[in-house]
Amino acid sequence: MTTSWYPNQKASCWNPFRSIKFFVFCQGFLQLAQLMVSGCLKSSVSTIERRYGFTSQELGLLVAFNEVGNVMLIMFVSFFGSRVHRPRLIGAGALLASVSSLIIALPHFLSRPYQFAAHPGISTNNLTTGLCQSRSSFATLASNHSCVNSEGQTQQGVFPVMLLGQLLLGISTVPIQPFGMSYVDDYASRRNSPFYIGILLAVTSLGPAAGFMMGSFTLRFYVDFDKTPADQIQIDSKDLRWVGAWWLGFLIASCLLFLTSLPYLFFPRTMAQESVTPAEEAKSKEEKQLEVVQTASLKQFLKSFPRIFLRTLQNPVFMLMCLGQVFCAGVIVGVVTFLAKFMERQFNLTASYATMLIGVVHMPVCVAAIVIGGAVMRRLDLSRSGAAKWCSLAIVCTLFVSVPLLFIGCPTQRVAGVFPTSRDGSEAVCSGRCECPQDAFNPVCASDGTEFRSPCHAGCIAMETDSSSHKVQNYTSCGCVTGGGGSALPGTCGSRCAHLLVVFMVLSALTCFIGPTCKAPCFSTILRSVPPEDKSFAVGVCYMLFRVLAFLPTPVIYGSVIDSSCILWGRKCGKKTSCQYYDLDSFRHRFFSLLTMFLCLALFCFLMTILVLRKQAGRLDKKQGSEREYKLVGCSDGVSNGKAGLDVVEGGGGQRS
Repeated sequence: MTTSWYPNQKASCWNPFRSIKFFVFCQGFLQLAQLMVSGCLKSSVSTIERRYGFTSQELGLLVAFNEVGNVMLIMFVSFFGSRVHRPRLIGAGALLASVSSLIIALPHFLSRPYQFAAHPGISTNNLTTGLCQSRSSFATLASNHSCVNSEGQTQQGVFPVMLLGQLLLGISTVPIQPFGMSYVDDYASRRNSPFYIGILLAVTSLGPAAGFMMGSFTLRFYVDFDKTPADQIQIDSKDLRWVGAWWLGFLIASCLLFLTSLPYLFFPRTMAQESVTPAEEAKSKEEKQLEVVQTASLKQFLKSFPRIFLRTLQNPVFMLMCLGQVFCAGVIVGVVTFLAKFMERQFNLTASYATMLIGVVHMPVCVAAIVIGGAVMRRLDLSRSGAAKWCSLAIVCTLFVSVPLLFIGCPTQRVAGVFPTSRDGSEAVCSGRCECPQDAFNPVCASDGTEFRSPCHAGCIAMETDSSSHKVQNYTSCGCVTGGGGSALPGTCGSRCAHLLVVFMVLSALTCFIGPTCKAPCFSTILRSVPPEDKSFAVGVCYMLFRVLAFLPTPVIYGSVIDSSCILWGRKCGKKTSCQYYDLDSFRHRFFSLLTMFLCLALFCFLMTILVLRKQAGRLDKKQGSEREYKLVGCSDGVSNGKAGLDVVEGGGGQRS
């Protein structure tokens, strides 16, 4: 027996594309795959920076560019609402997201293999290994050859291509979540709709964590494992020059997005509502009739748009709570985007391990905090004033826990000629005899505990290699090492304070746990602070403020602050590339000072909200008191009315959810 494909005709057998449960299942997987792309990018920030010579500011702009496409089209999505075939638009958005993920990974396939040697492409043994040599012609030849190779590559166009991918990714995400949520709310029963939407919100929170775990897995592989034989890869993930396979996660996410987009081609524009009681069915019909009326009065709505917009912006409680959430979002953006890089540099961790810690510890803790905040709001039945006080308390506790992070870290290791700068310039004189090129970067740790940028800068003229793997085990006869004739091991000396990592993880995890507990109370206060007919519009304005004031500028701000602590920039053909060494104390102080500043601004907004609500309650008491003075009879009615009015102020029109 055939299955009916028309919404008003009952099917003779179960059709999954007519089931709202199956739609929720598909939507959950789609949102998970879509947010994995964002997680993969944020987990690979330091790796992409090292591979293509970007600055942290440029990486911040790349991360933020996702919001440009989203901001451009989000208002159109709000306008269309249910007037379009939502499942097909969701599927089209998923396909575009799949293509966008491929575009972000495209530079890997267009670029030549990554050259990690000190002087790539030269067959001369001393140049390939970066040893000290006195013939300046060889150094000049190496530098020129390196420049010729770089000019033949497509790295100049890498940044615009990745920006295009991020722009298209932001556009693709516009219909996915709003249309998915509204479709579920329209055709799920009133009893099941909150449960389904809660599942989708939980998946939304877990998506970035899955992206970080994906990044942790892919960064263990060498970036060009598909182009370079394994026996030619002579460095490992602990080497500062190591670049992991950052592009692999985008390919996996692209395949998942393509597969999850296919079912949306078969979902109908409308479907029969989930089993409901007669009362719920009658109420649903009334809502549909109201929707028709609202659609018919679209011109009136457009005319009243400026008035509603100004009324919303002039609501002090709404604006203060929105700004408080904006500043909290600024903290989250900084942690998600750059905390892994901070841990890499501060505690000498590999990119894969630092990313794994973010995905396993910080992300789940943040999700749990949001859920607990909602449970507290429901359990205590907080009023608007109570919610603002809870948010203030949460921020104060977060500040108490996070401020010690300013002082828990590692000092900058001693790097000859870089930090601290020698007054007599002895390092420069010593390495100057070796004619070391400016772009040489192959860190070694000398026997006296000093780190050098390369064996050439250490004055090493010989080396010991492993007979089987041909990897360098030790550099010898290093004239620039204290005492002369010392040795140096390949790799950085490190910060030598790995024991502080546990303390740092505990305090940073507590910060990620306490702060987000104010998210649900804050949003509840925002909804209670506007008239019921303006709620949807107010939420749209709030999310717009998030994107314009938090998600767009803050990654660039963090990137600029991090760049300001750089003490040695990489050079390639006379041009500045990514940072090679940071002043770790400045990095730590400036990064966490910026986080603390955002927390203090959020606390100020929440405290101001408490004062505004207190003044509103005081004005209402005075008004009710003056009314009672004119009533000589029926005082009990006046008192009851005053109490009711106070409840309205505290509950925002009686909306306590």
